[in-house]
Amino acid sequence: MTYSSFKITNFLPEQYLKTNKLDINHNYLSNQFSDYEEIFSKIREVVVRGDFTLGKDVDLLEEEFATLCKTSYAVSVASGTDALFLSLKALGIGEGDEVITTPFTFFATVGAIVTSGAKPVFVDIQDDYNIDPFAIEANITKKTKAIMPVHWSGRPCEMDVIEKIAAKHGIPVISDACHAINARYRGRQAGELGTIACFSFHPLKNLNVWGDGGIIATNSSEIANKLRLIRNHGLINRDNCQIFSYNSRLDTIQAVVARHMLKKINHITQRRIENAEYFDQALSQISGISIPARAEHISEVFHIYSLLYDDRDSLQKFLVSNGVDAKIHYPIPMHLQPAALFLNHKFGDFPKAEFVASKTMSLPVHEFVTKNQQDRVVKLIKEFYG
Repeated sequence: MTYSSFKITNFLPEQYLKTNKLDINHNYLSNQFSDYEEIFSKIREVVVRGDFTLGKDVDLLEEEFATLCKTSYAVSVASGTDALFLSLKALGIGEGDEVITTPFTFFATVGAIVTSGAKPVFVDIQDDYNIDPFAIEANITKKTKAIMPVHWSGRPCEMDVIEKIAAKHGIPVISDACHAINARYRGRQAGELGTIACFSFHPLKNLNVWGDGGIIATNSSEIANKLRLIRNHGLINRDNCQIFSYNSRLDTIQAVVARHMLKKINHITQRRIENAEYFDQALSQISGISIPARAEHISEVFHIYSLLYDDRDSLQKFLVSNGVDAKIHYPIPMHLQPAALFLNHKFGDFPKAEFVASKTMSLPVHEFVTKNQQDRVVKLIKEFYG
């Protein structure tokens, strides 16, 4: 590949400007951080203390997050992607190893596996958009060193089946829970699912900060200590390096923001659930829309409210033209991305993931969406389908 053959630019500012013009938006940060003066006052304390990296608030956030997850440990890192990558490295996964995951996910899941040196092995999804747990075992080989299920859109995977298979083969489970903070599966918090659970604090996640950030939950003291070591150059103290490693520290300022938002997470979760339930009821009778069955043993948190729509592309354009920020998450599954050419997959290899990718579209359900706005969205969708 010759990188000079195409122009790579920062595409996000233009994207922000375009979506900010829409009336009903996925981006709600100005509302969510309207109490920024309170956060500023806490950041001033950081400035006075001068503990900008791995400071006091980082320790406090990790304690509070572990309490939320009902786990023994939480280790913060610089991003959700780093949470996945460092979890793989903490388990010793690298060149020649295989990690089983889903082709229907964000780039970070597969990117973390590949950059760790391992090979992603894809398993198709079920109707809930999550990895098919009953297809995992057939893909386990002697090279399989982890299973990485993705709790897509904040809906936990069927972890009883996955954990049983993992235990049978002695394989750890790294949950990509970046969408799933505060989600529950059979009464267990998302942070309790698997050997390790990885979360993102990206600005558009349910619990977010003023930049990038991530955190890892586990009940293993061995894994927690390894993660603390490898996120900070392998240092055991200021002067002694145990192993040469990475720099993936969560900034103290971001920990301040995360702690501020952590106090609101139950409210955020409940409002998203209520808004999703309202849409479920209102859209369920419209021909051309498919709503995934909701399971009683699962509490989804709806980081993304994603349904399947006939004539999806035309509907999206229609909604956007009428001020609704309808998004596609995501139109191309991972096995068909240009970056995945080395895996030698082709269209048809994972038909359910391909089908969902061709029909999925997401509507805003964050805590600041009003019922009047939801009614407007429903009215527009009914109008489109006639």
